[in-house]
Formats: sequence, C-alpha cells, structure tokens
Amino acid sequence: MTDADSFDNLKALYHTFGCKLNFAETSTIARTLAERGIRRVSGGETPDIVVVNTCSVTEEADKKCRQTIRSFHKRYPDAAILVTGCYAQLKSDEVASLPGVAIVAGADRKMDLADFLDRYIADRRPITEVGPSKDIRDFRPSCSRGDRTRYFLKVQDGCDYWCTYCTIPMARGRSRSGTIDSLVAQAARAAAEGGREIVITGVNIGDFGKGRDDCFLDLIRELDRVEGIDRYRISSIEPNLLTDEIIDFVASSRAFMPHFHIPLQSGNDDVLRLMHRHYDTALFARRIAHVREAMPHAFIGVDLMVGTRGETPERFESSRAFVDSLDISRLHVFPYSERPGTKALQLDQIVTQHDKHARTSVMLALSEAKWAGFAGRFVGTVRPVLLEHPRGEGRPMAGFTDNYLRVEVDGADASLDNKIIDVRIDSVDAASETLTGTPA
Repeated sequence: MTDADSFDNLKALYHTFGCKLNFAETSTIARTLAERGIRRVSGGETPDIVVVNTCSVTEEADKKCRQTIRSFHKRYPDAAILVTGCYAQLKSDEVASLPGVAIVAGADRKMDLADFLDRYIADRRPITEVGPSKDIRDFRPSCSRGDRTRYFLKVQDGCDYWCTYCTIPMARGRSRSGTIDSLVAQAARAAAEGGREIVITGVNIGDFGKGRDDCFLDLIRELDRVEGIDRYRISSIEPNLLTDEIIDFVASSRAFMPHFHIPLQSGNDDVLRLMHRHYDTALFARRIAHVREAMPHAFIGVDLMVGTRGETPERFESSRAFVDSLDISRLHVFPYSERPGTKALQLDQIVTQHDKHARTSVMLALSEAKWAGFAGRFVGTVRPVLLEHPRGEGRPMAGFTDNYLRVEVDGADASLDNKIIDVRIDSVDAASETLTGTPA
C-alpha cells in the first residue's frame, strides 16, 4: 500500500484456515470490505490487502498460519496483512511481530476490520485490537455464500464446555447465539439471492438458545419453512446435544439432508472422562443406531483424536474396536496437540510422536474402509445431486448427493450449475472419495 491508496481502489486477497464457521465469517468480511469499495483480487493481480482468518485448534495449525503469513509478505511485500481468528486471539503478540502484519483483530473483532483498515490508512500505524476472551459475549451474525453453491449460516458462537485438550473457549468466548427470527430472515435473503443449500455453522450449534426459552430444534423447524432453500446441512453437533427429537425431525423434514457430523474424539470411556467430554460410548452408539434406523442412507462423519495424554495402548485399541463397530461413513482423524493453558497438560502418560503417527495411520485406514463400504451401497441407485461449476478446466460438472457423496456427472453441462438433478451412480473411486454418474 502506498500513501496514494484510497479505499476505492484497493484490492484484497482472502485466506481462511480451519472450520466452516471461519469460512462463513471470511465471506462476510469480504462482503463488508466490498461495500466499502475494496474488491476481491482477480487472477494475476497484486493485492494491496491480505486478510488471513486463522485457526488455532492445534500447534500445527498455528505453524501453518505463521508460515502462510510469512509467505504472503514475501510474495506481496507492499501489502498490508490483516490477521484475525483464533490464532490472533490467543497469540496476538506473536502475530503482530510477524513481517507485514498491519492489523491484528481478535476473534470477536473480525467484522470491524473495515474500521481498523480506515484507521490504518489514515496514520499507517500497526493496530492490535484483542480483548480478553471472558469479555467475548456479543453474537456477530454471518450468512454468506462460499466459493461454490452453498451458503453458510452462523447460528451460534463460543463454547462453555472446556474440554481438557481444547482452547476454543479461550479463543471464541462464551456460548451465545442469534435469534430465530433474525436467522430465518438471513436464510430468506440467501434464497432471494439464488441460494439452494445452507450449511448451519457454529462452534457448538446444539447449544443454540442457551439461556433462553428456545433451542436448536425450534430453530431448524423454522428454517425448514423458508421457501426457496432446498437443502440444509448441520455442520457438526455434539452427541449429547443431538437428541432423538432432532434426528426424527431431520428424517421427516422437507429440506434437512440425511447428513450428520458428530464428534466422538475417543472410543474409550476412560479417555473420554480425561477429556471431560459430556457423553460416553454407550450414548454415542445409541445416537448412531438411531440415525441409521431413521435414515439408513444418511452420511455420518465422525471426529476422532488419537494420542491424547492418557491414551494407553490398551485404551487406543479399545477406541479402535469401538469405532470399527459403528455403522458410520467417514472419520476425520487428527493427532492430539499440546495447547498452552489447557488442563490436559496436567495429565501423565504422554504418547510419543511416533505412536501418534502410527495410531493416526491405523484410524485413517479404518476411515478409508468405512467410506468405501458406505459409498459402495449406492452404486446402481439414483440420488439427487446439487451441481456446481467444475473445479478445473476440462473437469466434468460435479456436486453432492443429498447424503453428502461427491459425484462427478458425465454429460452434465454448465447450464445445470446450482441445479438439483437425479443422477445414476455408476462407480466409486475410493482413492479420491468421489463417485461417477450420469443424469438419470
């Protein structure tokens, strides 16, 4: 950026790490800056501003954020780098010291970046605006289109669970949520803009309405009535908050898809207690069984952590056996990472990096087998697919089935972008976790 720059001719590049909630908020940041005259950079252009929305779920996430910020400064030395998100909230001084960083905004100040940038342009002094996590209590709405066909609707933020391995409550603050009326209005606006599918996002969305008389079930009942939205997906919901009533509603609803993402973290009850999770394996197994009974075709993704402190070889084997027994579709496996300020650091029985890697490999192989077995059930069947423009030149149109299987559709053209068509599933490519099909 030079002294001659003005808001009206600035170009911005956006980079997001982490969860779907972060992606939703980045889209809202981009829209807010666009309203101030800052346009998204086009191919081959040099940005004046780089916005990095960070994650801090693991030490590896912190490392990737640092590397990316340094890389952006090296590639665009004259650009002002604006950093926000969980890493910025938890380690603001470290972020501010990185080369090229002009603005550091805490997790609850993301939507104020335009105002911070105004101040920065005026006096060219670095800005750090990060308040204590305990003071993060306001709900900042976000409903934005991603880079493809889906909209992301933020319904809740923050977390009160304080699992022993997790820094999210420190980064995101207390649990809070929007009002049902305001969220329904945002969904209606997405429909008016041509949106067909909305992903419901948040940190702990099953906690929606905490401290009020309404709850998550009330919210999804009202969202289901919004005309024009054909599909909703629940991004992730804790097993103790995924009630039988929610499962039954999704099974009978007009627009909620047969798709759940349910964090397990460990399939061993001793480890779950050490993690301070709010359920045991018996409850988790009942939830999976209920989903399968109500929606045999539902996609069920599961988060799983390996190598946490206290996970002895015997407890890991117990976890592996439990996961193997579940009729699920896919695992999201990640190794435990030491996080400053968490209670897990007080536990003994540390797992070596070698064992973490080995255990991750075991669970990833199990995930591949689960996915292949689930996807293989649908070869020869017809599923509705929401098509989106190809991811690369020469690639076929592709999209996701109602039950979240990615399908490349031969014979479909660009005129079908953002349209739902019936597709006959012909084959499965387990290596890429992609199916192929033809219009039915």
